[in-house]
Amino acid sequence: MLKALIGLLVTVTLVIAVGAGWLAWSAAQPLALATSPLEFTVQSGSSATGAGRQIAAAGVRLHPIHFALLARIYGKEGSLKAGTYVVERGITARGLLDKLDRGDVAQAEILFVEGWTFRQMRSALDAHAQVKHETTGLTAAEIMRRIGAEGMAPEGRFFPDKYRFARGASDLEILRAAYRAMQRQLDAAWAARSEGLPLASPDQALILASIVEKETGRPEDRAAVAAVLNNRLRAGIRLQADPTVIYGMGERFDGNLRKRDLEEDGPYNTYTRAGLPPTPIAMPGLAALQAAVNPAQSEAFYFVARGDGSSEFSRTLDEHNRAVTKYQLKGR
Repeated sequence: MLKALIGLLVTVTLVIAVGAGWLAWSAAQPLALATSPLEFTVQSGSSATGAGRQIAAAGVRLHPIHFALLARIYGKEGSLKAGTYVVERGITARGLLDKLDRGDVAQAEILFVEGWTFRQMRSALDAHAQVKHETTGLTAAEIMRRIGAEGMAPEGRFFPDKYRFARGASDLEILRAAYRAMQRQLDAAWAARSEGLPLASPDQALILASIVEKETGRPEDRAAVAAVLNNRLRAGIRLQADPTVIYGMGERFDGNLRKRDLEEDGPYNTYTRAGLPPTPIAMPGLAALQAAVNPAQSEAFYFVARGDGSSEFSRTLDEHNRAVTKYQLKGR
């Protein structure tokens, strides 16, 4: 009886050892894929077996029970992350487990450009095939509420940058990340501001930076443009910034700014109203933010485009009028 029991135990031990060895061997073998690269999605809340079924259904030759057993053996059964993944030929079952354990999901990216308006941002998000569109039909106010900025106007509140995100991420998640990035950059710029600025708050700095962004044709002119705008604010002179008027016109702007447009009063017409407009007019980049709060040392109150992207700066109105004649009226 004892010999039989010992024999049974030996047999069981051998079977377990062989089974464990086979599992270890199979976990290290490349999996067959229907295509390479191959994309699959593991739904939120899936068990290891459920994840295995979804992976197999997408074209990975993998038995769901085998996958679940490996997940248990390697202690990853409860740590597999939902999301969209991409695998290529050569991936093993162990490699697949590790990938899901890390949450190494497929990535996409979107670029928000300096000087874009909130409307342009929304268009870029709406057109992105890898974004989950949760803002469709939402008002700007509702979007701001959902990203934790209730009551705040959206214009200029998002930092222009390239954002990487998991495929299928919500547009709200991306907007939230861009909003927080702008808050960080604005806070840092405001903390490092020059003394004596005619700006009462970070919000005013953001508004001014958005005008600097739209008024600057060349990067090297940013600080000088910011100096002119700061000088005019300090002296109580109207900014007379064309981009603010254009922004206020919205879709009525046809590419040609006319005298009557400059004379039509409105909250964004800095020809008819003193001080800053009520909100930013675009997304300023980091350089524009820094220039707005650290302008060049300058006594200039005017600037005019030379036609090559650069600007001519003037201290007096007479100097400015001569520059306008030289650069804007020549050849007419």
